[in-house]
Amino acid sequence: MGRAGCVARCVANTAGCARWRRPAEVGGDIPGRQLRSGQKGGSAVGKTKRGKGTKWMVLVDGGGLPLGVRLESASPGEVTLAEATLAEVKVPRPKGRPRQKPKRVIADRAYDSDPLRERLKKRGIDLIVPYRENNKKRKYEDGRKLRRYKRRWIIERTNAWLGQFRRLLVRHENLLSTYRAFFYLACLWITMRRCL
Repeated sequence: MGRAGCVARCVANTAGCARWRRPAEVGGDIPGRQLRSGQKGGSAVGKTKRGKGTKWMVLVDGGGLPLGVRLESASPGEVTLAEATLAEVKVPRPKGRPRQKPKRVIADRAYDSDPLRERLKKRGIDLIVPYRENNKKRKYEDGRKLRRYKRRWIIERTNAWLGQFRRLLVRHENLLSTYRAFFYLACLWITMRRCL
């Protein structure tokens, strides 16, 4: 058998070798995880200043309840997506078709566009947006309407509520339909929490 302690040392070395594994490499496997070296992404993912992401376009009522949601790539500006977001709104009424256009829309400076104001005015929607600092032609500036701009904190609060859902904050889903389903579930949760 050999000297005393030799058997114990051999058993300890054998047990240590059985537990040793190769270090995980990019493209390799860790139990329960798949690592891939390919490009990450999915539908409606675009470049931003901080990386890649999906833009949330949310329209809420005066209490902060989501009425219309549109998920798009983060690359295009808000002005180009405003009318598509308004088309998502369908508020049910007791009689007749659901209501699709609000009386007024309060938005931040990213929506500052005179052509957008004119298009929405033709539809009977009043767009309340402060002008950008560098905009010299302030054709539609009206201080009385801008008093309503103080209520824009309501949408910021709703965005903060949506940001509490970790599944929305960091997008792990490759399919936009799956991400949209989680987004609608979060909107439902916010509505139920506010109404009940």
